[in-house]
Amino acid sequence: MKKISVIIANRHQTSISLEEEFWQELQDIAKEKKSTINQLVTEIDSKREHENLSSAIRVYILKHLKKKQV
Repeated sequence: MKKISVIIANRHQTSISLEEEFWQELQDIAKEKKSTINQLVTEIDSKREHENLSSAIRVYILKHLKKKQV
């Protein structure tokens, strides 16, 4: 498990805990979107349906990977 500090919407600092595999996928998605981790996490946070941000990130990654398979 890796703990990462992020800044959401350029104003709110928080930390998220993700498994190494999810962290790597999050970095890959950010690169693919030409975005920073903070920008991507801000996007995920603004649309999340889960209480927990780390869970919302995992679900986002899963949906992103499933879309790529289609």
